[in-house]
Amino acid sequence: MTENNSAVSESLELATFIAQVIDDKQGQDIIVLPVGEVLGITEYFVVTSASNGRLVRAISDSVLGSVRDATGRGPIRSEGTREQQWVLIDYGDVVVHIFVDEARRFYEIERLYKDIVPAPWAK
Repeated sequence: MTENNSAVSESLELATFIAQVIDDKQGQDIIVLPVGEVLGITEYFVVTSASNGRLVRAISDSVLGSVRDATGRGPIRSEGTREQQWVLIDYGDVVVHIFVDEARRFYEIERLYKDIVPAPWAK
């Protein structure tokens, strides 16, 4: 495996791990999108939604804590935690989008990448 393929594999492992953490916290409609070839600035998007702002916050906190515990990594940046409508957590190679249901329907982020086949992530 080349160094680049190894990095992509590690990114997929992180994205899959994050999707499973989100699933454990009752995130809805979880998808892992391999956007690396299209965007070039990240390898994967993990997208989910939650029924309310409190659940958005709980999912966000769980992702941050679980990734830190499992890998020692913190995000490069995160946004939206105060508003709890759309939280973005950027790990560089994986970007997590946690939407409240209504915001996800409004922004339709998946529609922008409709030609990309989601990666399987379920346990």
